[in-house]
Amino acid sequence: MRGAVRRHRFGRIAALLAACYVAAAVAFGVVALATGDPSLLRSLTGAYRDQDILPPTWWVEALLVAAAVLQGWAYWQVLRGRLVGEPVSLPRPVRLLRAALYLSVACSLLYRLPIPDQWYQWWFGLPADLVQFAVVGLFFVVLAGSLPRWLRLAGLVAGVAGAAIELVNTVAYGLEAPRALEFLWHIPTNAVHLLWLVPVLIGQARDARWSRTTVRIGVASAWLSSLLPGSIVFGFFGWGGVDYRLVILMLLGILGVLGMVWEARSAHELAGPPPARPPITVPSRLDPRLWPLAAVAVVLPLVPAAVNLAAYGMPVWIGPRGAVESFFYEFARYSTGLLWVAVDVLVGVGAPAVLVLLTVVRGTPRLLRVTIWALSIAAAVGAVSALTYEPDLDGRLIPDMDEDRLGFYPFGLFTPDADGRLAFGISPLWYCAALAASALLLHALYGTAPPGRPRHHVLVAALAPCLAVLFLPAADQPRGPVTTAEECVPREPWKQAALQPLTGPRAFICAARSNRMLPDTTPDQVLLAHGRRWCAVYTRNDPRELARVQAVEGVNVRSLAGELSGICPPADAAVKAAQAADDREFAAFQAEERRKCDATPRHRPLIKPAKAIRLKEPEWPEVGLELYEPTEGHDPADDGTFEKSLDNGLVAGGPGHLFLHTHSDFHVCVTLETYTRRPPVETKGWDHVVEVGYDSPTGDMRFIDGLSGTELPDLSLNGRKGHYRIRVHFAWFPWKGEKYGTQRLLIMAYPGPGDKVITYRKPRKAQ
Repeated sequence: MRGAVRRHRFGRIAALLAACYVAAAVAFGVVALATGDPSLLRSLTGAYRDQDILPPTWWVEALLVAAAVLQGWAYWQVLRGRLVGEPVSLPRPVRLLRAALYLSVACSLLYRLPIPDQWYQWWFGLPADLVQFAVVGLFFVVLAGSLPRWLRLAGLVAGVAGAAIELVNTVAYGLEAPRALEFLWHIPTNAVHLLWLVPVLIGQARDARWSRTTVRIGVASAWLSSLLPGSIVFGFFGWGGVDYRLVILMLLGILGVLGMVWEARSAHELAGPPPARPPITVPSRLDPRLWPLAAVAVVLPLVPAAVNLAAYGMPVWIGPRGAVESFFYEFARYSTGLLWVAVDVLVGVGAPAVLVLLTVVRGTPRLLRVTIWALSIAAAVGAVSALTYEPDLDGRLIPDMDEDRLGFYPFGLFTPDADGRLAFGISPLWYCAALAASALLLHALYGTAPPGRPRHHVLVAALAPCLAVLFLPAADQPRGPVTTAEECVPREPWKQAALQPLTGPRAFICAARSNRMLPDTTPDQVLLAHGRRWCAVYTRNDPRELARVQAVEGVNVRSLAGELSGICPPADAAVKAAQAADDREFAAFQAEERRKCDATPRHRPLIKPAKAIRLKEPEWPEVGLELYEPTEGHDPADDGTFEKSLDNGLVAGGPGHLFLHTHSDFHVCVTLETYTRRPPVETKGWDHVVEVGYDSPTGDMRFIDGLSGTELPDLSLNGRKGHYRIRVHFAWFPWKGEKYGTQRLLIMAYPGPGDKVITYRKPRKAQ
């Protein structure tokens, strides 16, 4: 016969509020799906509100709705209060502990309210940090009858240290003390927190006042806290895709409500009647089985480890490669990353064989289940790491950019091969096969038929894989070659000009990789499938369909004509038409500039020059014109004469270096004249005339502009080296009513001594 339903003091009110919260999350999820704006849903659930970091995608918002259901359950657990019944007379330390736990829960709820970030102040975290000191001290007193004194003292020291670190961290952040923050970042705060939390959970498990469910929730919270990082800076996510690791990190943050649930349940159950617990039974031993098969289960994990050590000298299982290791390195806490490396080494040297041997020799049914689960999880982790490993990417980045990542392992363990890729030993898939085979063999030898399951257990077990399939749409995508953005361009920039223009599917793939339209790990064939679907949307040009794709996928298809041109004829035609229009416009612009130069008055020299050149095409320097002739042992830019002549506003000169200023927004009509002797000074019709000295060490005097590629003809007198005088004439030439139509430039050069700067005419005002 079923026992009486256990009712809580505020159970109905808490259930109503939790149901309203879940209903609001579902409604906001529908709004996000219909409008493409997930702001309301993300504010409610406490997810990333910046859509540049996590673009809106339907399956991400579906995950948030599912997470809101979990949060609703958590708020119900928190708000329902203690069990209904006569209040139990509690000692003073227990009452104080309940009050401290409730205050800690209230601080956690404050941070989960949908309040704009700018309203939060750094000192909001001080109450939670101070309450943690009280929680640590009161647990030390309340658990006196459940834990030995030495273990309580160890937990007390760790708890006080962890609370002090959090308090100093909050104050240092508020006072903007970067040195203190940099020091605190190197402290494994989650490890210190676990050193306090684990003894507390052990004490709760031994104390009849707390239920097993509360202890299990605390264990789950402790495990999650070891994964969550202390602080992360994001700045690398694509415009059109979603980084799946960021989604995982977001979900881990949402699962942080389990810590709040553990605190609330711990406070509730301190005031209620002790929960009914099943009688403690001594676990029975596993029945002995055939030793040959049991020995095979023990030896299997040792086989790949022995091969890896003997053939490659590699004592690790996976090493710095694959998605799992990347997650621990990039997102988990530092101490958790060290723990992952320890597991990597233990599996790599065959340590799972010890666990299997212990299970076979002295095992219990519980230890058997733990061993089978551990082997199965390890096999799955190895498979994920092997399937997500990208040799080109890891082999290129790890040696140069991830030295800290390799620093966890012995120096010189991973060495590059002839292609620059790191050598890791045998594939993790061999370990996966051995671990999975050992788990299956243990299950076949010692497993028993499962007892009858309640209906709700069967329902949950059936729904779990269905939800996984619904919320992981990328899991069934076919694997195939993945072209990286770096493979689309040569590693040597000087070879870029020699490449043929990309066409067809290759052009689309490279454009998509460069613009990060989808995650970098998307296979080429999947990327092409998306491109052809976008091409169909582009071709139909239906405004409603375009808006729907923009809202659901975050892709503006009309702006992808350039990317789609390789695989989409309508987009290619639009790109070519736009390019032709630009070419016609530029050609008309160039013709207009030629007409301006043709209309400028020709210079009539007062004496015959040795040579005179009037350029037919107008020039367009971007940073002015420069005459630069460096010689061995002498850099013209370091000569003091150059700096002394900078103040005239037109030309600066010195030995081997001369700079001529022009306006970068207008073309220049240039005339060059070289004389054998000093020509008469001419200022009529010019706005600015300046003469400077110039010493030519090579006899090749060509004005150039490196940015625009402009290069004027040689101005020297038949290759003569030595000293020259350079006279520069500048004027604006109006055109069709425009005050600044184009620029006129007359440059005269003749042999002559002297470096004195002479200004024959100054402009009336700055041009």
